[in-house]
Amino acid sequence: MAHRLQIRLLTWDVKDTLLRLRHPVGEEYAAKGRAHGLEVEPSVLEQGFKQAYKAHSRSFPNYGLSHGLTSRQWWLDVVLQTFHLAGVRNAQAVAPIAEQLYEDFSSPCAWQVLDGAEDTLRGCRTRGLRLAVISNFDRRLEGILAGLGLREYFDFVLTSEDAGWPKPDPRIFQKALRLAHMEPAVTAHVGDNYLCDYQGPRAVGLHSFLVVGPQALDPKVRDSVPKEHILPTLAHLLPALDRLGGSTPGL
Repeated sequence: MAHRLQIRLLTWDVKDTLLRLRHPVGEEYAAKGRAHGLEVEPSVLEQGFKQAYKAHSRSFPNYGLSHGLTSRQWWLDVVLQTFHLAGVRNAQAVAPIAEQLYEDFSSPCAWQVLDGAEDTLRGCRTRGLRLAVISNFDRRLEGILAGLGLREYFDFVLTSEDAGWPKPDPRIFQKALRLAHMEPAVTAHVGDNYLCDYQGPRAVGLHSFLVVGPQALDPKVRDSVPKEHILPTLAHLLPALDRLGGSTPGL
């Protein structure tokens, strides 16, 4: 009889895989600005945020930990720069907005569980699979997952802030394997980012699945990811595991 691979551990990305923000960043920033007497268009703030986040991530990767920053200070600086790019030059006026936004995004109320996420996690647990999180998030993630009722599904939550390295760095996946006392061959990762959640884990020997949703796939991604590794929805995960020859009911 042919040997059947048994996946024993599933690691998960979180943002835009299991959770998403309830409202676009630009709308949240604009609402908080308005509450403090600043009128800025949400679309302008959205664009400013994308620029500020990208620049800050490049200059101070992984929340600036190696530069002596805390993740809180990193995010406060991103907010200040976002408003600056949107034309608000008064940093003193923006400082309380930044503090409020940091607290707001720490709350489970700012987030929503994606359709099918909890059912899929429950189905994985029913099969006897162990679950864990590997996320390029900061330490607020534990509280957010707990508040949304998802923390109980995971053996541990490993953020890039806690690990010291962000995905796709191999070391964050290797640390997760050590925490779980698992080998790469019996572990699969699930996420929505091609580089961080598909290529990254495969580079250290894990299996991986790419959650793509309804949007059209980039042709380069489509051509490089086997069809059986693509998940149009989270409901496709358990059948994909079956096709992989992995965990079967009752394991």
